[in-house]
Amino acid sequence: MSDLTLDAEQSPDAPSAAADAPVRKRPKPGERRVQILEALATMLEQPGAERITTSALAARLEVSEAALYRHFASKAQMFEGLIEFIEQSVFTLVNQIGEREADHALRTRKLVVMVLQFGEKNPGMTRVMVGDALVFENDRLQERMNQFFDKLESSLKQSLRDAATASGAATPTVDAQVRASVIVSFMVGRLQRFARSGFKRLPSEHLDASLAIILS
Repeated sequence: MSDLTLDAEQSPDAPSAAADAPVRKRPKPGERRVQILEALATMLEQPGAERITTSALAARLEVSEAALYRHFASKAQMFEGLIEFIEQSVFTLVNQIGEREADHALRTRKLVVMVLQFGEKNPGMTRVMVGDALVFENDRLQERMNQFFDKLESSLKQSLRDAATASGAATPTVDAQVRASVIVSFMVGRLQRFARSGFKRLPSEHLDASLAIILS
């Protein structure tokens, strides 16, 4: 934020009624938008939180609802902002894992661990990922999260198909498709349990032992 400063021509000894008043800082361009999304994510972290209204969100930020709509045309757009953050964060890491890890088995394991750790560190985002926060919202939001997991599954299929081919599997494409589907279902299940347990059952619970069975 930019701070208000004393004008160079103003005497520091001159009396001013505003001298002792708190200075209101004007958010930088885009900063208020980020604050809105952060507040929404924080509200989603409350276990058992009901549908979040724009009035409750505005009250948390101590602004008017009109102020929210200066940055987002609708509440659906606010959720889309959270989904964009999820997509960018996760798929940036997916690409990094793919570039840095040549071993297909380790690549798959690291991808699963990364997604579950992301959810564990961002409980509010987890509720968006599994759709719990989107039940009463615009249908396109759930469709976009479905596409997110479809894209994850495609990333897994590619790696698993390469691994199956290298191992001499008779049907590498089919094997990869089945295994990728099972792995994504496991991730979604862990994230759903985390959200619906009030964030008590962590996605990382017994993770090494679980992955040893699923990825064997």
